[in-house]
Order: sequence, then structure tokens, then C-alpha cells
Amino acid sequence: MDKGLICCVTGHRRIPADQSAFIKVALEKTVLAAVEQGYTHFISGFASGVDLMFAEVVADLKKDRPITLEAAIPCPGRMKTHDPSFQRLIGCCDVVKIHSDHYFKGCYEVRNRYMVDASSLVIAVWDERETGGTAATVRYAERCNKDVAIIHLLPTKT
Repeated sequence: MDKGLICCVTGHRRIPADQSAFIKVALEKTVLAAVEQGYTHFISGFASGVDLMFAEVVADLKKDRPITLEAAIPCPGRMKTHDPSFQRLIGCCDVVKIHSDHYFKGCYEVRNRYMVDASSLVIAVWDERETGGTAATVRYAERCNKDVAIIHLLPTKT
């Protein structure tokens, strides 16, 4: 696969209910724009929240477009989830890669770096907090000179 045609996603696991519809529409528009620019392979880390929303968008678009979906799974234990959305969407994947043979503290980072390294476009659904996996993945993508399309998640009100 040509790296110029690969896109991945990073984003928060918890999406506030009042922003879910906005994020889904924004993901649809951003992925469709990527398809129109020639992207054909899309990688999701298959975590809860943004990753599964992205996978659903790509799975829907696959019905009438020549694109592929890859699940980048950090460790085998993630495959055992009882989440019905995960199980349905994993069945829509053209590629499933498990990036570690066991769980360890850094296995999600290994998975995230793989996704960025394989892609030329990273879609980030991010509230711009400085800590966490999404922030680290965006910083890594920027250091690697990847294109980063940010969909701004509004900070939650406390």
C-alpha cells in the first residue's frame, strides 16, 4: 500500500453525549474529504469512542467505495471485548493487526506509533488537553511531519 493513501485516527475514548452527533458528522466529512483526495486505506485503533466512530464511518463508506479498513489492535486481550459495536465492526475489516502478544504499559503507544508511521494523514478528535494518548499521538504525528486534521472536541464543563 502506498503511504500517501493511508489515513488513521486518534481521539478520546469518552465523547460527551451532547457532542456525539457533531463528532460523527465531522468524522464523516473529514473521511469523505480524504477519500476524495485519494486515500484508500483507513486505520483505526478500535478503542471505545472516537476509534469505533471512525471505523463505523469507514465501514459505511466501504459499501460503495473502493476503500479498506484496518484494525490496529494493541494486544490480544482487546479482541475479547463483549462490546457489540467492536465485534460487528471488526468483521468489516480488511486487515486486523495485533501489535503485541500480551498487554504491557506501552502497548497502546506502540499501536499508535504504528498507525502514524503507516499514514500520511492523521485525523485527531481532540480537546487539546496536554496529557493522554491523543495528545501524545498528535505530537508524534507533528514530529513526523504528518498532515494532522484536528476535529476540536469542546472541553467538558465542570
